[in-house]
Amino acid sequence: MTFKLYEAIEVLDRTPKTLEHFLSGLSETWLHSNEGDGTWNPEEVIDHLIEAEKTNWIPRLKFILQEGAAKPFPEFDRFSHLNNTDKTTIDQKFDEFKTIRAENIKKLTTLVSSDSLLDQTGFHPAFGEVKVSELLSTWVVHDLTHISQIVRVMAENYRENTGPWVEYLGVLKT
Repeated sequence: MTFKLYEAIEVLDRTPKTLEHFLSGLSETWLHSNEGDGTWNPEEVIDHLIEAEKTNWIPRLKFILQEGAAKPFPEFDRFSHLNNTDKTTIDQKFDEFKTIRAENIKKLTTLVSSDSLLDQTGFHPAFGEVKVSELLSTWVVHDLTHISQIVRVMAENYRENTGPWVEYLGVLKT
């Protein structure tokens, strides 16, 4: 599949609403269960997605478009959200995520005003030279990865309760 900005935006636009619809109103057990030490619960995943909206995707895109591959763009601390001591509710987090994602999609469409910009390269601190289209594709797949992670974590809560059907439940295959 060839990268198309409008197709990427279709997913990026839906992620906050999808997660809000899926998680809003659930008990704390669903929102705070994880897969063990060093893993994230669904609420922590939302915190991570918000942090990525603030410090990863658009800042890196701007950096690539301004600097090219001349110097590496700043690293993204994938775990910084774990230091968040903010006591906002999950609904407040969804509001923040939806707002910042909508703003970032507007910025994206302004910044990438031509398909020719998709081939512009930047320099990732670990991977070396990367294209704008690769960064944007990663943004989409990052969303999908975390949606999958949330579903997997939640399914794990009922692993023992499924009895012999566990054999037919792909989400519980490890």
